Amino acid sequence: MSTRIAFLKGHGTENDFVIVPDPENALDLSPAAVAALCDRRAGIGGDGVLHVVRSAAHPEAAGMADEAEWFMDYRNGDGSIAEMCGNGVRVFARYLQHAGHVVEGDLAIATRAGVKSVHIAKEGDVTVGMGRARLPEGDVTVSVGEHSWPARNVNMGNPHAVAFVTGLDQAGRLLDPPPVSPADAYPDGVNVEFVVDRGPHHVAMRVHERGSGETRSCGTGACAVAVAAARRDGTDPGVTGAPATYTVDVLGGRLVITERPDGEIEMTGPAVIVAEGEIDADWLENALR
Repeated sequence: MSTRIAFLKGHGTENDFVIVPDPENALDLSPAAVAALCDRRAGIGGDGVLHVVRSAAHPEAAGMADEAEWFMDYRNGDGSIAEMCGNGVRVFARYLQHAGHVVEGDLAIATRAGVKSVHIAKEGDVTVGMGRARLPEGDVTVSVGEHSWPARNVNMGNPHAVAFVTGLDQAGRLLDPPPVSPADAYPDGVNVEFVVDRGPHHVAMRVHERGSGETRSCGTGACAVAVAAARRDGTDPGVTGAPATYTVDVLGGRLVITERPDGEIEMTGPAVIVAEGEIDADWLENALR
């Protein structure tokens, strides 16, 4: 490990990340190292780490190298590996632009959930092609304290349970994962969204992200919420033949989600680079002891 390790800090609707550029995949980012970096008191602080690697240099992404030069090796704040992070993809794209690797316009980014199409607009927002949602069959229930709600099981490359409630305070503190049943519906854990209506095609949400706790925003969660709302509202694009667009308010801002009749989903929102600097390798080594 070198004496200093470059990093940046960025966020998408206040879902914040430590960005670690490592084109040749030379760094050993263990779960403990990621957790230390994401510690908000003893580290840099973030909901997760965006490990920036060339696809050809990473064994999990080498097969996607012909489609996408860069791989988003995303890690949750506790160090666990995640398939996908929607806000993370937007911030990842903003970093590539900031570093001069890409310019505004279209690009492709490899993730564990496949290659994602991204568009960096002139006005600043970033749009990500999030792929299609899968809707596993079976009833799911989410609980907080003595209250329970039916939830829609939506998979956006990572799993979500979407519950419509009458008030966002019903989600409680969201420090611990809300109980979801049946337990075998999500063998690897689940992101849980609590949703209220704000107006026609306009909702607000809070989310508990597995491995991170409550976050200010969740891009895949906002997509799952829009998909669940469209089915609830009878505006499923696959049935109506017309796109369904929902505005989704998160604690950290606003995202716009569009599902097309072919099932493809697009998410548009801001992405900001806040700072850049260097991690002291001695600090990181000591933090792991």
